[in-house]
Amino acid sequence: MARGAVILAGGSARRLGGADKPQLIVGGRALLDTAIAACTSCPDIVVVGPLRPTCRPVRWTVEEPPGSGPLAALDAGVAVLPSAATTVTVLAADLPAVTASTVERLHEELDAGTADAVLLTDGTGRRQPLTAVYARPALEAALRAAGHLPDRPLRHLVDHLTIATLPDPIAAEDIDTEVDLARWTGTTPTAQPPGRPDDDAVRKDHQAP
Repeated sequence: MARGAVILAGGSARRLGGADKPQLIVGGRALLDTAIAACTSCPDIVVVGPLRPTCRPVRWTVEEPPGSGPLAALDAGVAVLPSAATTVTVLAADLPAVTASTVERLHEELDAGTADAVLLTDGTGRRQPLTAVYARPALEAALRAAGHLPDRPLRHLVDHLTIATLPDPIAAEDIDTEVDLARWTGTTPTAQPPGRPDDDAVRKDHQAP
């Protein structure tokens, strides 16, 4: 099956001091480029978020209205993906350990079973809709069934899909805070000012149970 990918690279990263998180350097390259490199088997990649330099050519789009959450961003990305893509790899742009091998194993699980999607699970067993591979027809049907998309939790997507899971606590780990970043870069985290949760915390609240 032809493969496509949608990478979500929005959010304001308030718990990282408003840093441009997809451009943070971990392991010698930007987190966005790590996600793009993981999709090496996907001829077409759509990045949802502001324009940034990338390691290979990609398509760009943004959700409407901007900043309206991962479900709306995913819908915007799928809408731009060429029709030839029959599977959709979906990654967040803050995954320091995701690799092409991760994506290949997700595809293998999807091809071998009857599920609509295969999601990684993290160290707590929680399903990660933003580290996953979806059968495109089922994904598009689920997006339509979810109804009004802005600011809605991702569970409104997975509730309409048959889900299989693949445990990988390392590849599923993301970077939300200075402590997370320090763990991956070997630096010392800076103190974080009090304030409202950032978009990444909201994204976690919007993950599937």
